Amino acid sequence: MRKKWIFVVPLAILAIALFVAMGGEVVLQLWNWLLPTLFGWRQITFWQALGMLALCRILFGGFAGHGFSRSKRMTPEERQRFRQRMRERCGFGPSPTESKAE
Repeated sequence: MRKKWIFVVPLAILAIALFVAMGGEVVLQLWNWLLPTLFGWRQITFWQALGMLALCRILFGGFAGHGFSRSKRMTPEERQRFRQRMRERCGFGPSPTESKAE
């Protein structure tokens, strides 16, 4: 079992590095292909592309694992109250299913 880890750990590190490098390269190529032509912005380097990828992960992906959402932690009653408050704030009345249930 111990010998297995000798091969798995370096392969995992290599796979992670390759995945990050490919992500950075994709961001770099897309940015340099589209944005200078469309908006006149300057081209970026590979390291700037990696920084943008990390920033987007922090801002939009968060630090939680995939599939994490607040609604999964809410009880059905809390979810219903939340929906009702959102409808009231947005100026919508109760949903058709709720008005029939009452």
